[in-house]
Amino acid sequence: QVQLVESGGGLVQAGGSLRLSCAASGRTFSRYAMGWFRQAPGKEREFVAAISWRGTSTYYADSVKGRFTISRDNAKNTVYLQMNSLKPEDTAVYYCAATNTIAEVTQPRRYNYWGQGTQVTVSS
Repeated sequence: QVQLVESGGGLVQAGGSLRLSCAASGRTFSRYAMGWFRQAPGKEREFVAAISWRGTSTYYADSVKGRFTISRDNAKNTVYLQMNSLKPEDTAVYYCAATNTIAEVTQPRRYNYWGQGTQVTVSS
C-alpha cells in the first residue's frame, strides 16, 4: 500500500510559479514510477508529467514541456512538480499517482495509487 498526500497548490497570477509536493507513505516508494495528472472542471483527467523509479527518465505532456519539471527524492519519499510560467489554462486540481510499471505512463488506468488532489488556480 502507498498513501499519497499532495501539497503546495494555491492561487497565483499568470506567469508565476508554484511547486507541488507529493509525500508518500510506505517503504516501497522507490519501486514506483510517479506521475502528476490534472483535472479541470468539466474535463477529463489529463497527464501532466511522470518520472521513473530512479528518476533517470521523465515524461511530459506537450502543453507543459519547458515550463514544468518533475523530480523526486527517494530518501524523503517525495515527488515534486515545479511549475513555472503558469497560464490560466493550467488551472485544475492536480493529483499525484504511483504506478508499478513505466509502460503507458501517460494513462491514468496504469496507476495503482492516487492522492486526494491539490487545487491550482492561475488568474489572468
